[in-house]
Order: sequence, then C-alpha cells, then structure tokens
Amino acid sequence: MGNGVREGQVDFKQQDVEPLTSTHLPAEGNQEKKKVLNSLMSGALAGAVAKTAVAPLDRTKIMFQVSSKRFSAKEAYRLIYRTYLNEGFWSLWRGNSATMVRVIPYAAIQFCAHEEYKQLLGSYYGFQGKALTPFPRFIAGSLAGTTAAMLTYPLDMVRARMAVTPKEMYSNIVHVFIRISREEGLKTLYRGFTPTILGVIPYAGLSFFTYETLKKLHADHSGKSQPSPPERLLFGACAGLIGQSASYPLDVVRRRMQTAGVMGHTYSSILLTMQEIIREEGLIRGLYKGLSMNWVKGPIAVGISFTTFDLTQILLRKLQHSTNVER
Repeated sequence: MGNGVREGQVDFKQQDVEPLTSTHLPAEGNQEKKKVLNSLMSGALAGAVAKTAVAPLDRTKIMFQVSSKRFSAKEAYRLIYRTYLNEGFWSLWRGNSATMVRVIPYAAIQFCAHEEYKQLLGSYYGFQGKALTPFPRFIAGSLAGTTAAMLTYPLDMVRARMAVTPKEMYSNIVHVFIRISREEGLKTLYRGFTPTILGVIPYAGLSFFTYETLKKLHADHSGKSQPSPPERLLFGACAGLIGQSASYPLDVVRRRMQTAGVMGHTYSSILLTMQEIIREEGLIRGLYKGLSMNWVKGPIAVGISFTTFDLTQILLRKLQHSTNVER
C-alpha cells in the first residue's frame, strides 16, 4: 500500500510538471523573438534619423577626406554653399539614399547584436540582469560594430562613391554596383574593408562603452533608473566624440581606398595609403582632415542615434505591454 501511494504521488507530480514546461518554453521563445524584433526596428529607425540629420555635413567631410585640399571650417562652408548654388538644395543629400540602404540594416544589426552580445557576455561573466563591467562593455560594443560592418560593407563603398562623384556618373545605387563590378572587379566592393574593421573596433567599442557607462553613473548618482531624453542626447554626444576621435585616421584611409578608382589614385594597402597621405599632406592635416567637422557632426549623429534607439525601445515595450493587458 505504502509503495503504491508513493508511486501515485510521483506520477501525479510528473503529470503536473510537464504541461507547465511545455507551455513555458514557447512563451520564452516568443518573448525573445519580440525582443530581437524590437531591437532591429529601433536600431533601423535610430540609424535613419541620425544619418539623415547630418547628411550634408557627412557628404562635405567625405569630399575633403578623399581630396588633397586643406580642410578648414571656412572652406567647408564654401563647399556646401557652392554645391547648393550649382546643384541645388537637395544635392546636399546626394548619396543619402545609398546611405539609407546601408545605414538601416547596419544600425539595425549593430544595435540588435549589441543587445545580444550584452546578454551573452552577461551570462559568461556572471552579470545576468546587471550592468556589465567595463571590459565586457567595450567588447560587446566592438563585436556589435564588427558584425554590422562585415554584413553591410559593400553598401558603404557604394555610398562613398556616390558622395564624391557628379550625379551624371552614377544614376542610382544599382548602377554603381554594375559599373564597379564591370570596370574594376567585384573585389573593389571590399576595398578598404580592413581599415574599416580596424576602425570599427575602437569606434563602436568606445561609443557603446561610453554611453552605457554614463547611463550607469547617472543611475548610481541620481537614483533614477532612466535618464531623460536631453541627458541621453548628451551621453550619446560624448560617446560619439570619443569613439570617432579614436578611430578617425582609419576612417580617412578607408575613404581614400574606397574612392581610389574615381579619384585617380592607386592605394594597395593601409600602410602605403597612410604613408602617401602623410607625405603629401602631413600627419595632422592629412590623417585628421575634417576631424573638427566630425566633432560637430559625430556627437549630433551618435546622440540622436542612441536616444532614438532607447526611446523607440521604451515605446515598443509599452505598446506590447498595453496590448497584453487588453488581452
């Protein structure tokens, strides 16, 4: 009798547990899918808004980076004004369609990958559900930037070409791909890839690291769990300033290698490109050309990007929560 009772109890428990497990796992899977989708949507919107806001400054910076002209704020203003007079107001956004084709998937992948890498590193280092320590925080940002750059690089190449060439040369994004493939070979689509990755590691790493660190410091000292939108903009601006300053010379090298085919140069490697830039234009004037414009453009773009991502994430969570409550 005693054994029969015990066996009955065991069977009862097993039958009671199994339905809970089977219904619990799909719910967790759905939550994870929603989280990834939210990150992708928020990242895409963040990238699009930020890049469109600074597109005229971005195009001007690229035009200086790929030429031997000396950069100054006065010359940058003259170039913007001449472009406006000769080609019209909307020409200041030339290449922005190519930028959107690149930046939307790039930003979506980068922000989503960052959230996933944070979770993975949190599990690995034992910080699940808590803010990461500085080193994992930097690694998460670097890995996110590298992942996004690897998957979207040819689109960045196309965008750079459209920014520095007259509109008669390339009619649209597809035309750029076709002409480069026919005239210069498919390998050209990945020209400048190495300096891009070398630049992305410190840029993305320091940007995400700085932003996340400032948010954590704010929470520790203010007692508020979330910063306000203006505070997010400020934290993002600081992140952009530090990240772009650290990786800027490699950004110049990347642009030179990407546009070599249409600018009459041949750059075979990172070191040779750097040597030629330094020999012709000098160390500071060459490798840091346009950095002062980046100190204006970069913080604005990164600040808008991080803020848009965070606020969109919060909005989507609220919408999902209200939908679940109604159900």
